[in-house]
Amino acid sequence: MKVYQTNEIKNIALLGSSGSGKTTLVEAMLFESGVIKRRGTIAAKNTVSDYFPVEQEYGYSVFSTVLNVEWNNKKLNIIDCPGSDDFIGGAVTALNVTDTAVILLNGQYGVEVGTQNHFRYTEKFGKPVIFLVNQLDSDKCDYDNILEQLKEAYGSKVVPVQYPINPGADFNAVIDVLLMKKYSWKAEGGTPTIEDIPAEEMDRATEMHKVLVEAAAENDEALMEKFFEQDSLSEDEMREGIRKGLISRGMFPVFCVCAGKDMGVRRLMEFLGNVVPFVDDMPKVINTDGQEIAPDASKPTSLYFFKTSVEPHIGEVSYFKVMSGKVKEGDDLVNADRGSKERIAQLYVVAGSNRTKIEELVAGDIGAAVKLKDVKTGNTLDSKDCNYTFDFIKYPNSKYSRAIKPVNEADVEKMMSILNRMHEEDPTWVIEQSKELKQTIVHGQGEFHLRTLKWRLETNEKLQVTYEEPKIPYRETITKASRADYRHKKQSGGAGQFGEVHLIVEPYKEGMPIPDTYKFNGQEFKINVKGQEEIPLEWGGKLVFVNSIVGGSIDTRFLPAILKGIMSRIEQGPLTGSYARDVRVIVYDGKMHPVDSNEISFMLAGRNAFSEAFKNAGPKILEPIYDVEVFVPSDRMGDVMGDLQGRRAMIMGMSSEKGFEKLSAKVPLKEMSSYSTALSSLTGGRASFIMKFSSYELVPSDVQDKLIKEFEAKQAEE
Repeated sequence: MKVYQTNEIKNIALLGSSGSGKTTLVEAMLFESGVIKRRGTIAAKNTVSDYFPVEQEYGYSVFSTVLNVEWNNKKLNIIDCPGSDDFIGGAVTALNVTDTAVILLNGQYGVEVGTQNHFRYTEKFGKPVIFLVNQLDSDKCDYDNILEQLKEAYGSKVVPVQYPINPGADFNAVIDVLLMKKYSWKAEGGTPTIEDIPAEEMDRATEMHKVLVEAAAENDEALMEKFFEQDSLSEDEMREGIRKGLISRGMFPVFCVCAGKDMGVRRLMEFLGNVVPFVDDMPKVINTDGQEIAPDASKPTSLYFFKTSVEPHIGEVSYFKVMSGKVKEGDDLVNADRGSKERIAQLYVVAGSNRTKIEELVAGDIGAAVKLKDVKTGNTLDSKDCNYTFDFIKYPNSKYSRAIKPVNEADVEKMMSILNRMHEEDPTWVIEQSKELKQTIVHGQGEFHLRTLKWRLETNEKLQVTYEEPKIPYRETITKASRADYRHKKQSGGAGQFGEVHLIVEPYKEGMPIPDTYKFNGQEFKINVKGQEEIPLEWGGKLVFVNSIVGGSIDTRFLPAILKGIMSRIEQGPLTGSYARDVRVIVYDGKMHPVDSNEISFMLAGRNAFSEAFKNAGPKILEPIYDVEVFVPSDRMGDVMGDLQGRRAMIMGMSSEKGFEKLSAKVPLKEMSSYSTALSSLTGGRASFIMKFSSYELVPSDVQDKLIKEFEAKQAEE
């Protein structure tokens, strides 16, 4: 393959709901460009794109696939992304390293929730969008209705470039209103017959051509002036106007294909090669130092590794984008994130599992290397005169979690090693070893996502695992002030142990002052602050430790031991054994012995005094509350809202967003355990949601009583 220059490279993300036909379209594009000799099918499990065993087993894409085709002396790098929301990580990665998004729509269903989700991400990343209506040969295809849906959702920026003459089982022709020609195909598809537009279609085509010319002219002042003067634009001028409209997201062109019959695919590739932005047309990427990095082949070399996959018979394949400079086989580079040196022994361009060796790749291009020593997803390799690092890919928060353990306990280390490797392949599989919950938790984007992980562990790695509900990281706090004292005294032969601690505990809020006196059972306790220490707790909240000892009743050298004792109890609250938080402890008195007092005595006295005071201070359980946003079709709004209210949700608001309703709520984490499955079932898979941690709030008293009883029963068992 020839070495393409930056101004000959276009990077494209292929997006769309499950079943919109992305994998089939890729087969047709690879076939048309001569990369493959015959087109595979999903049913025959022989497609270039879905080549992993798990994808062939389930019949859907799990990983994004990197591909390239050469067309009209241009190189199109294409990343085919999974359609399911559970595998959104692939789309997020692809949109960050490509410059244009092609969003496929299934001709039977039109705008689906997956379309909305993917479009939202293109909006977030400011990427040009082309809509592509596929499956025009479906009996249920209603192109005009799909066009209306698109315009309703995305406004007048949606501009058709083509429309089908005869959608349905007999589909074989489109009118192209950019070129003002009719394209038709024989049953086998492929090369079209190009003819003049028939008289009966001329009025409609002329009207749509005019709309397209106006839309193209709107994106460039010079073109606008020319359009006003001449009432038309040349083909090249229209292309230029459309390119500028794509870059500014001022227009979203609509194309037609029937990928399964290879109809319209050549014309789409022509448009991608001629019109969509080149790498250097798009805004520059910002590195971690805040510098703009231009894709310039004459600058120092910097490669950003955006994807890792473990492939049969090869091992680790690392995919990268050349951010700057150029890279050749045999180049020695430095891993800017890890400090290690790395030699690029072999350099490839890829089309799924097909790899082609190449001598050199330049800025803006996408390639792969194999068997690198120490490169992880997200790392940057630089030449010695360069020190760039990049951190521009941010993945969505997890939405579904399960505790995982191997059936055979001896396999824990093996399981962790495999899980960490799988996180490299899909960073939205997040692995957490929770010391607090004493569980290994895998977080993902949905039940499907984690079911796929389990399938791979059991089928590919022959490691049997089980899933359980993850425990909830409750917190404990207090609601009123309380006082306690404790004397630790132990005599055994020689030196004894003696320590006595008197303390007050109270709930703490940021910035609250310390009272001069406290009253308990009619007795006043005066406070004289000698010093205080604020300890931010790693699980959230604070412990504030106040020294108010007068007259030297406890030597200051024993205060760290008292604090250590308190900390050991704050890690295990008395109600459910959960971490405690937001407590102020005032040590105001105590006693010591000139011989028998030591650090362990005061540690135990502090611990027990704190424990007793905490129990009498109106202890309460706090639970994690999450902000949840649900995007739901309006006809399912009532069902979804009713379900959320049954989950103790507090509805915060509702709004309409491009054909879908957005429901905002605060929901306890405990109630979100299987929400992705329930939501899918309630809406026939047409809704989606995002969630992020909001705060800790008090649990209702009936829930608290139930949690305490469960904890006590478990303690009795143990």
